[in-house]
Amino acid sequence: MWPVEDRSGPLGLAVSGGPDSLALLLLAHDALPGEIAAASINHGLRSEAAGEVALVERVCAALLVPFTALTVSVAPGNLQANARDARYKALGRWARDHRLGAIATAHHADDQAETLLMRLARGSGLSGLAGVREATQVPGTEIALIRPLLAMRKAELEALVAAAGIDPVRDPSNHDQTFDRVRVREHLAQHEWLDAVALARSGGHLAEAWRAIEWYAQLDWEEMVFEEDGEERSYRYYANVPRAIQIETVRRIVAELGGQVSRSEAGRAADRLWRGENASLGGVLACSGVERLGKVGVDMRVWRFSAEPPRTRH
Repeated sequence: MWPVEDRSGPLGLAVSGGPDSLALLLLAHDALPGEIAAASINHGLRSEAAGEVALVERVCAALLVPFTALTVSVAPGNLQANARDARYKALGRWARDHRLGAIATAHHADDQAETLLMRLARGSGLSGLAGVREATQVPGTEIALIRPLLAMRKAELEALVAAAGIDPVRDPSNHDQTFDRVRVREHLAQHEWLDAVALARSGGHLAEAWRAIEWYAQLDWEEMVFEEDGEERSYRYYANVPRAIQIETVRRIVAELGGQVSRSEAGRAADRLWRGENASLGGVLACSGVERLGKVGVDMRVWRFSAEPPRTRH
């Protein structure tokens, strides 16, 4: 997950003061003595937050782990999503400032199971169903983000913290029924046949499938997408792969042309282009056609992408 040869600095731990992240701190302290640092974030959303950060600081002081307190402002709107975005931005800055080799979070098997069920209920595609990745990057950076506890149950982590004699933080939002995750968590607890570890394994299998799609999409980009000559930037794409790959390539072409589209939007555009219709998405015009490839002597669908011309106003 974090190969020794890839390590360029200490491992940074995101520690909220809850039992999961405190268990991460204890386990990392045992596994990597002298090679970790911890940060705790005050989102400014609850009066208790400053005391929770202080708890983490005390535990870190007892373990002789370097500690940093971070404060963020959370934008209005989707509270959980915006708090997560603010948190990762702060962690990314912390990692750069302290030259950390990677960031670790305390996501565990129960988190993975909850995420999978929530996304299944929403009809998510394979990218969403892949769930929480074991290893990725802190959003907006190239800093490694690892989740070393995905094979462990929440109850195991709580027991570890209790055995260390630490009284962890109990976030009241974990019992707030207005959040989908809380309702899913309670549903899992009520039905023993829903095995969180098995669900987490399924999430891991889906993540492997998604990595295969990402690999194939990169190959598709390198071999089937060509930048056109001309004053205006444009691309030619020979689309002869499964729809899931087309979607990734279409999104990448739109991004290269300065636009941004969701996978569902790219999927609808790919469907139109496959039927021989043109499509407009993210400020980009895509035109469908057919060309005979000289190398192989077969007709192939070719989609051309260029910036959408400005609309005239009357």
